[in-house]
Amino acid sequence: VQLQASGGGLVQAGGSLRLSCKNPKRTFSNNAVGWFRQAPGKEREFVAAISWRGDVFSYADSVKGRFAISRDNAKNMVDLQMNTLKPEDTAVYYCAVGKSYPSTSYKDYNYWGQGTLVTVSS
Repeated sequence: VQLQASGGGLVQAGGSLRLSCKNPKRTFSNNAVGWFRQAPGKEREFVAAISWRGDVFSYADSVKGRFAISRDNAKNMVDLQMNTLKPEDTAVYYCAVGKSYPSTSYKDYNYWGQGTLVTVSS
């Protein structure tokens, strides 16, 4: 599974970014997809996840109400819309493919993308 994460960049606090995760070579329509992030000097943490059918969601408390995860199985793509960004959202964001349910544990995800950097300036 080759996951491609894109959409990162530099944005001012309060701004928005939309991250995308796709696998151009193989479908992950039967799998949950999650987003995790890792800030410098910190451990990787869960951000959001979506079930394989796109009807069950999980969010970290720190992003609830600001981030929204969605998927389009026809396009083999999962997006993470990030609004009202804060400097503490600065991190490398990774998408990962797991089982069918949107687990919050990185241990339930088997395949990982290369990450995309999000930098939020104050």
